[in-house]
Amino acid sequence: MIRMAPGRIWIAAGITDMRKGFDGLASLVQETLKENPFSGQLFVFRGKRGDLVKMIWWDGDGLCLFAKRLERGRFIWPQASSGSVALSPAQLSMLLEGIDWRRPERTWQPQRAA
Repeated sequence: MIRMAPGRIWIAAGITDMRKGFDGLASLVQETLKENPFSGQLFVFRGKRGDLVKMIWWDGDGLCLFAKRLERGRFIWPQASSGSVALSPAQLSMLLEGIDWRRPERTWQPQRAA
């Protein structure tokens, strides 16, 4: 059974070489982001064209790698060229759907309490 329950979720700002696999991405986490790739946190990387993301996390038994490519559109990414940004699980879901997670719009706002 595949279970993904990461601690914190981080997206790596900037562009990542999408030819990297388990070891290359874990090395980026350790060297560039200064985080422990075996901490149970989820790390998300985006390629140059913006239509491909890879995520890596430690599930307690080994490293897991997930990749998604959008057929149309691009993944919304921070403007920063280095560092990382923390996301909530809801923001990650929006990101993976190609939705702008930075400014989600609610479809309804309450007008009065009673």
